[in-house]
Amino acid sequence: MKLPAPPTEKSFPSSLHHPRVATVIGRWLGTAVVICFLTGLYSHFQQDTPSWLAIPSRPATLYRVTQGLHVLSGTVAVPLLLAKLWTVYPKLFAKLPWPPSRKALETMLERGSILVLVSAMALELFTGFLNTLQWYPWPFPFRQTHYALAWIIVGALLVHIAVKLPLIRANWRRIAEIVPTSLPPAVSGLTRRGLFRTVAGAATLVGITSVGQSVPALGPVAILAPRKPNIGPQGLPINRTAEAAGVTGIDDSWRFTVRGGARELSLSLEQLQQLPQSRSALPIACVEGWSQGGRWEGVRIKDLLELCGAPADSRVRVVSMEKGGFYATSELPEQFASDPLTLLALRLNGEELALDHGFPARIIAPNRPGVLQTKWVHRLEVIA
Repeated sequence: MKLPAPPTEKSFPSSLHHPRVATVIGRWLGTAVVICFLTGLYSHFQQDTPSWLAIPSRPATLYRVTQGLHVLSGTVAVPLLLAKLWTVYPKLFAKLPWPPSRKALETMLERGSILVLVSAMALELFTGFLNTLQWYPWPFPFRQTHYALAWIIVGALLVHIAVKLPLIRANWRRIAEIVPTSLPPAVSGLTRRGLFRTVAGAATLVGITSVGQSVPALGPVAILAPRKPNIGPQGLPINRTAEAAGVTGIDDSWRFTVRGGARELSLSLEQLQQLPQSRSALPIACVEGWSQGGRWEGVRIKDLLELCGAPADSRVRVVSMEKGGFYATSELPEQFASDPLTLLALRLNGEELALDHGFPARIIAPNRPGVLQTKWVHRLEVIA
């Protein structure tokens, strides 16, 4: 029995595989990737801030917006990537030019860049999605790996664009000499316009059903969001419970201390509550993409620095009662420590902090990731 001949590029005559179709979807995917990369870079710098970069404390909700966009653009990129692959996969059946030539080298670069780009993007999106679920079934550190993959994706994308630039230009500007104005007729039931509508609709649908974790108005339809607004103690979701952090509460011997100033402070919870109290309406915005606003009450960090005789522009280390973990300590740069919205919070939404939200005291600051809003605080150290 004679086997059928292997498929070639000409075996897929549908106009849905035309380069112009791939260019349009490529624009959408490229936009999502750029937004995801830039917002992810900002989130990474929030936690590993280079010496040359000063993260501002205002706008107060900036991190909430950027991280919401990061997860949203990454989610939307999934159907766009699948659509892009579907439009171009017949190219994989094209034969390599022979004998070796510049054209053969460009083809090999193109296929190599596609292999690296698709593999890295698939892994990036997959691990990013599992991060929203806080499930890490791998031995490597998520954040550092996620960051490295982002640069691999950018590099592979630049190589791919460089190789395909003439074709992209032709289809972007519709140069008749290179690409005929009239595309080949559709040979399937789905038209090109129908394909665009389907892809745009799928991207919009997954966006709407996931963005509710950071946009409370869309919470009821956020079926793809692992964190729902207003669900959790005192109306806010939590990531790390007190039990997981090894914190069981406090007794009468508990003291809050501030060290490193002209004088050391040592205060009981009752004494903290008797200090002048301030209010801040700030969100908890987490790297997983969810965010939720809250009404916080407590003592301004700048007031505590003044009480211990430390300069107003001091940098402060925050120490938690948490037993181990990557975020048992954090640092407040001077622009955050001196911001009047930054509190050692003692109350949330009109109630004393729940233990899972950081009782007896936690940090709440504007434009900060949730992992840096340290809970169960018992000491501040003035370090600069």
